Amino acid sequence: RVTNMRNGRSVIVRINDRGPHSRSRLIDLSRGAARVIGVERSGTAAVRLEVLY
Repeated sequence: RVTNMRNGRSVIVRINDRGPHSRSRLIDLSRGAARVIGVERSGTAAVRLEVLY
């Protein structure tokens, strides 16, 4: 689960590859997932990652 810390919106995603290849980034989201949590326009956000089983 990826939660946008600014607005509290979250989305459940499946990790299916590695990356991003930048030290300052934790995860790349699909355009649809970014839209759900409200970061499609800004492109970056502080997020919380939770592992769900």
